[in-house]
Amino acid sequence: MSVLLGCVAALLIVAQAWLLADVVAEAFLGGRGLDQLGLPMAVLAGVVLMRAAVAWAAELAAARASAQAKSELRGGLLAAGARLAAIGDPRVRSGELAVLASPGIDALDGYFSRYLPQLLLAVIVPIAMVVALLAADWISALIVAFTVPLVPLFMALVGAATREHTEAQLSTLQRLAGHFLDVVAGLQTLKLFGRARAQAHTIGRVTDLYRRRALATLRVTFLSSLILELVATVAVAIVAVAIGIRLMEGSMGLRAGLFALILAPEAYAPLRRVGANYHESAEGMAAAERAFTIIEAAPRRPPGNGRRVPDPSAEPIVLCGIGFAYPQRRSPALSGVSLEVRPGEALGVAGTSGCGKSTMLALLMGLRQPYQGSARIGGLEIGMLDRRAWHARLAWIPQRPHFFGGSIADNVRLGRPGASEAEVWRALDAAGVRDVVRALPLGLDSVLGDGGFGLAAGERQRLALARAFLRDAPLLLLDEPTAGLDGRTEGEVLAAVRRMLVGRTAVVASHRPAVAGLCDRVVTLERQESAT
Repeated sequence: MSVLLGCVAALLIVAQAWLLADVVAEAFLGGRGLDQLGLPMAVLAGVVLMRAAVAWAAELAAARASAQAKSELRGGLLAAGARLAAIGDPRVRSGELAVLASPGIDALDGYFSRYLPQLLLAVIVPIAMVVALLAADWISALIVAFTVPLVPLFMALVGAATREHTEAQLSTLQRLAGHFLDVVAGLQTLKLFGRARAQAHTIGRVTDLYRRRALATLRVTFLSSLILELVATVAVAIVAVAIGIRLMEGSMGLRAGLFALILAPEAYAPLRRVGANYHESAEGMAAAERAFTIIEAAPRRPPGNGRRVPDPSAEPIVLCGIGFAYPQRRSPALSGVSLEVRPGEALGVAGTSGCGKSTMLALLMGLRQPYQGSARIGGLEIGMLDRRAWHARLAWIPQRPHFFGGSIADNVRLGRPGASEAEVWRALDAAGVRDVVRALPLGLDSVLGDGGFGLAAGERQRLALARAFLRDAPLLLLDEPTAGLDGRTEGEVLAAVRRMLVGRTAVVASHRPAVAGLCDRVVTLERQESAT
């Protein structure tokens, strides 16, 4: 719609140029006064108003298209980031996601609303102007036709340098954001070891690097804009000189000369706007490329096939010859793993760190796909099940459960958003954390900081168990539920885990003997050595 309205605006420009040339020629050569030129001037004013209205409508259409495109891209980026975070993929960091999702994608506004429409108009409008000029003055049309291609040529030359500077600027901003987020998250530890001041110097150094690269990008932008303006201005000057010489010789009429002189700059205007808009949208384009890289790296959600999703409390889960490898590791995380999880059984998965326990849980959730073997339930591949329906049948407690800034009730209700207050209290009681919450001044309405700030590690772990109790799913997946806890706190968490395992199918990954003692059966994974 924006391009179509731009074409209409180009036709109105031709009409405006002709009417203006006609009015000026009639006033100077025909000796007509305002009373005789009233109708042509009224038509000219109408064309100007129509051109303004069409330009406004084109901007509105482009802005709406841009808003929709940015919203879809931002949603896809955040969904992909969540899927990568769920499987612990190291290729994406929270700071980078924050930069891409807000200022990065917002910078695409110029790309969608101005650059893309002008890119098409830069092809259509100059051709239309050359055709219009051809009808009035073939010499001016020939000059414009030969000089217009010089503008995109210079644009291509300076665009490569601009792109390189913009990508370096975005990369530095992402590094700065990621480093700053890490420093804030570990500020307490840095202060404890006296390293906070050193990190402040590091942030200052990276910030100064970003400032220098931003200024370098601006220098290239201003220089390229100067080059484009200079090429267009010189081309229009050549047209003006040619018209002036022929007017003095009397070989050209004033009306045709004015028409060509007014119309010639309009042939270069879309190309000049493309150049300006390119620099404005270059940062957004670099951010979009990085966003698409993250989106394409995230595991795809399999489409729902309409099949019934098997019930883990009634169907066994069978892993047969499973093999999985991460791209950045030389040795496979899992190789030739075969086991069966029977309905109602609590299976413990033991092994040293790096043996693939967390990877196995990701396979059971359908977040990873094995490169060999199969993971099945009820004869169906877990990775091909409707993921939303499959996840509704399981509860997952990672090694470090995440809590959002909000009330305790809201964080527990993530397990089942529609749960009543009485159900939340029952879940807290089953997890052994009811008394802790009651002791808080606001009870369930007590607000946690990001990451569960305000609670001890054991309390956060039991709060995550309460979330799983509230979910009441038939399949329970636990990843190192007592990691980093002292003996007393571990005992409290184990008591809650023991209650949770009753009547559920469970897979518990842990290298702690106390956790293994809660399970009906324990299998041990061996760490795969790197190939030599």
